[in-house]
Amino acid sequence: MITVSSIALRDDYICTINQTRLPTNQNHTHMKKCSWVKKSLLICLAMAGTTIGACSTAKDKNESLQISDTKTELQPHELGLGWNLGNQLDAYRNSIAEETAWGNKPATQATFNAIKSAGFSSVRIPVTWLGKIGASPDYKLDNEWLNRVAELVNYAEKAGLKAVINIHHDGGHWLDIKKAATDPLFNKALKEQLKAVWTQIAQKFADKDDFLFFESMNEIHDGGWGWGDNRKDNGKQYQTFNEWQQVFVDAVRATGGNNASRWLGIPTYCTNIDLAEHFLLPKDPAKHLLIAVHSYEPYEYCLEDKYSEWGHTGATDKKHPTSDEQALVNELDKAKALHEKFGAPVYIGEFGAVHRSSEREETFRKYYLEYYCKAAADRGISVIYWDNGSAGVGRECSGLLDHGSGTWLNNGDEIVNTMTKGYFTTNKNYTLQSVYDNAPKH
Repeated sequence: MITVSSIALRDDYICTINQTRLPTNQNHTHMKKCSWVKKSLLICLAMAGTTIGACSTAKDKNESLQISDTKTELQPHELGLGWNLGNQLDAYRNSIAEETAWGNKPATQATFNAIKSAGFSSVRIPVTWLGKIGASPDYKLDNEWLNRVAELVNYAEKAGLKAVINIHHDGGHWLDIKKAATDPLFNKALKEQLKAVWTQIAQKFADKDDFLFFESMNEIHDGGWGWGDNRKDNGKQYQTFNEWQQVFVDAVRATGGNNASRWLGIPTYCTNIDLAEHFLLPKDPAKHLLIAVHSYEPYEYCLEDKYSEWGHTGATDKKHPTSDEQALVNELDKAKALHEKFGAPVYIGEFGAVHRSSEREETFRKYYLEYYCKAAADRGISVIYWDNGSAGVGRECSGLLDHGSGTWLNNGDEIVNTMTKGYFTTNKNYTLQSVYDNAPKH
């Protein structure tokens, strides 16, 4: 879930769930979780078919910032401002997918209702299929697991949210890009499995309308997070990855029903914006494809918590030396350029910034997220916040809402209010420059 401008080795991650150390083979997964804090207040509720005015985000007494109703404003292909149900259906233990393996409670209808009430317009539901795929040649999916995925999709539909489901942490397991790029027979068998898996997923949801999106895979790489053999194998991994994407599109479209025109998310290699130069958009008779990237810019601030401040007003010794507002704008401009190059909408499937330990540090976090959301909205880019359910502080602790109940964690209400303000405010006086001008004071 990182970009080339924010690469860091992550094979040593050992996160904590209620003070229990996880095996080192369960890495790169954003898995921390602590005690829960009850919801304290709601923010500007979206009312169907209406516009909300006079929100608490007004700059002064005389000016109300109008926040458009996400349901009526978004086009069919747009995910708007979304929320990731992270470390949930993508969690696994001993190479078997298990919803509560990383400490979160089972998601409920209340969870999804809270997501909608908070102001989000979409939910990404990462799904790991490890241990849930049968033997060849049928590769039959486990019915109980598939039904649980369907249950969460139904929660999203009932709440009025757009939803994205995918294949998530299977990368590096049966989705072995390094081996597939060097072994044609292995790659052929893998593509048959990929076809079978997506055929079954698509068949399960063929009757769902266009609130549901499919996303082929997540952060596929060879273990080097974009800095591995992909840089020196003469493009073999990129070519192989592009082949996999075509298999995905063909499998889904062949199932018919609403899948014949459903919007499909196609990630770049490692969902990396800077590696998109090797990206090819699959052929699609429906021409309903989106390009998926992830961007935590800069990674050392957003997820690692190595720096406590961000932007032009941050203290020099407390912020990333080469990353500020312009670097973030450059990142989002590169995402927008993908749309211009391929003619397909772009969405950032994961972004965010972890919870900090002091009020001042949280002030900079809010500024970062508001600036990010406003800059993305100005460029027509949907963005989906990564929430792993953690109520802790620091490295990879990004929880906003309790995944089991939908109640707030820490100051989650303030963070969500900040992001919805940045993404949905339509007042002409509210600009990226005005956000910049209101950065935290020195």
